[in-house]
Amino acid sequence: MKTRITELFGIEHPIIQGGMHFVGYAQLAAAVSNAGGLGIITALTQRTPAALAEEIARCREMTDKPFGVNLTFLPAVTPPDYPGYIKAIIDGGVKVVETAGNNPQKWLPGLKEAGVKVIHKCTAVRHALKAETIGCDAVSVDGFECGGHPGEDDVPNFILLPRAAEELKIPFVASGGMADGRSLVAALALGAEGMNMGTRFIATKEAPVHENVKQAIVAASELDTRLVMRPLRNTERVLTNNAVERLLEKERSLGSSLKFEDIAAEVAGVYPRIMLEGEMDAGAWSCGMVAGLIRDVPTVKELIDRIMAEAEGLVRQRLAGMVGG
Repeated sequence: MKTRITELFGIEHPIIQGGMHFVGYAQLAAAVSNAGGLGIITALTQRTPAALAEEIARCREMTDKPFGVNLTFLPAVTPPDYPGYIKAIIDGGVKVVETAGNNPQKWLPGLKEAGVKVIHKCTAVRHALKAETIGCDAVSVDGFECGGHPGEDDVPNFILLPRAAEELKIPFVASGGMADGRSLVAALALGAEGMNMGTRFIATKEAPVHENVKQAIVAASELDTRLVMRPLRNTERVLTNNAVERLLEKERSLGSSLKFEDIAAEVAGVYPRIMLEGEMDAGAWSCGMVAGLIRDVPTVKELIDRIMAEAEGLVRQRLAGMVGG
């Protein structure tokens, strides 16, 4: 399947694995790239630029296909060593970077000079247009359904994607709610050039997370996510558990006097305990509504092959059959 995204990144299938904290390690990224998609290593999961450089080298040993690195720009009291991470990306010969969070403008010239393509993650059309203006090569348009941070506009992909298609000249992929061949065909019909999957890739054999996490996603329905940190305007969609319900109770009882410190126990530094040790009630962790469509834990290759076969069947048979000869 050829789209502007497969051409831009030199990949076989228009499927990108989203950057996910404590999930986007070399083994998952390499599996996705080997299966014809674009695998992504999460930079900030690596404690230092040197550790990222090692992870890139590990991935390079496992695949000769293109893969990318996710770099999220967050406001922080002591920001990460962004120049160091960018140097590790460029020195490692990585040709695709998925940026997220704050405006990546100040880092673009260095990346461009090194021949790196940049896809920026956006939750609003105005942010996507800004990304286009500053020179991003593509954007990932993230609907309200998505796991992680859906922004504060609450626009789902059925509206957001066609709006993006009306406004953007650069190619974009659909992110949020993407799970299967139906998702891919729908995304293409709405104007996207491919899809980005996060939660769906956690529930695969190669995802380097605890089995409890994968089983929690399989067991969850589309009704089992919650939005936390809305009062702080840092909304995150997470899978519900005891810690999440406790956090929501604090938000309700503290009302407008809520501060981040009040809920830090439920959200700060919990990822290693959940993703690596499988402590499912340790805190809040990002998960999309798409969990309702996830019923198994295949290998990455099985998943991608299945998606592409289903997508092709939908286009050639179901849709073609509806319009006649």
